[in-house]
Amino acid sequence: MERRDFLTITGTAVSTLVGARANGLHDARVQAQDGKPISEDFVAFLEDSTHHLAGLSTEQRQHTPTLLNAHLVTVSELLKNGRYTTALGLRLHTLAAFLSQTVAWHAFDLRRHTHASQKWIAGLHNAHAAGDHDMGAGLLGDLAYQAAWRRDYTTAANILDHALSRAQNPAARCLLQLRLARILAARGDQSERRAVLRALTAAEQHLNDAGADRPAWCAWVSEADLAVDSGQALLDLGDIGPAHRLISEGERLLPPARDKTKGVFLAYRAASYLDLKEPEPAAAAATHSLLLARRIGAPRCVRLVDDLLPRFQPYARIQGVAELLQLAAA
Repeated sequence: MERRDFLTITGTAVSTLVGARANGLHDARVQAQDGKPISEDFVAFLEDSTHHLAGLSTEQRQHTPTLLNAHLVTVSELLKNGRYTTALGLRLHTLAAFLSQTVAWHAFDLRRHTHASQKWIAGLHNAHAAGDHDMGAGLLGDLAYQAAWRRDYTTAANILDHALSRAQNPAARCLLQLRLARILAARGDQSERRAVLRALTAAEQHLNDAGADRPAWCAWVSEADLAVDSGQALLDLGDIGPAHRLISEGERLLPPARDKTKGVFLAYRAASYLDLKEPEPAAAAATHSLLLARRIGAPRCVRLVDDLLPRFQPYARIQGVAELLQLAAA
């Protein structure tokens, strides 16, 4: 991780972003009076093609960033220079928010962290312009995830607290509570143990309450995510046995369509085996994760395995470990 590549997000910056909502709605109404007219059919085409690209299998999504960027540029130009009704303007802002979020995650996976921050912030402005509180909360959650990735847990927790004050959909709240639990546990302060467990309990309840009506950006949240994120939080709290069981359970529950997530889960499982001082299954899980990540083009998963390699060095003569080290060096 290269810290200088991150755009720093502070609590003050978040407050400023949230305050942009009223201006965003006003701008949409003003812009609707200018430029060339935009048809509803064309907006529907952009929506359908965007969601088709975003819904491709994991292995195919590695080929979509250029197309998604082009869609985002097109939608941004329409918002800036087009003439559209208020209703179409809200749809365009919603689409721009979704595209910004998707493009940001591609950039984050490629370690282009400043670019990812910029896209998440642009998406946040568009979500506010569309009046979509859940989408705005989700984008704040993504910024919190990035802050946690660079180990700025205080900023991440503050952002998530604000996001949870805005999110209403149960699936959205489930995801945000899982991230909050992970962040609180990662701080390594045992005095926060009860707060971690409260967040996990809240996430489970929200998942139970979530029906089919979910925002597209968090429609994928499932029992598998609950199990693995709960396991990872318990791992950080030192509850290694239960953590390992939950992580393994989550990996089994994950559907084939989410191979990138599976790669991340496998890396977590490898880490949990290392905590148990069981290098053979750890090497098997890490090897599976690395091969999967390379096949589908998921550099963030590769990085997770790379970060584990020093922990494998003392076991270099154990079956499977030498092969993993050789594979990682190739």
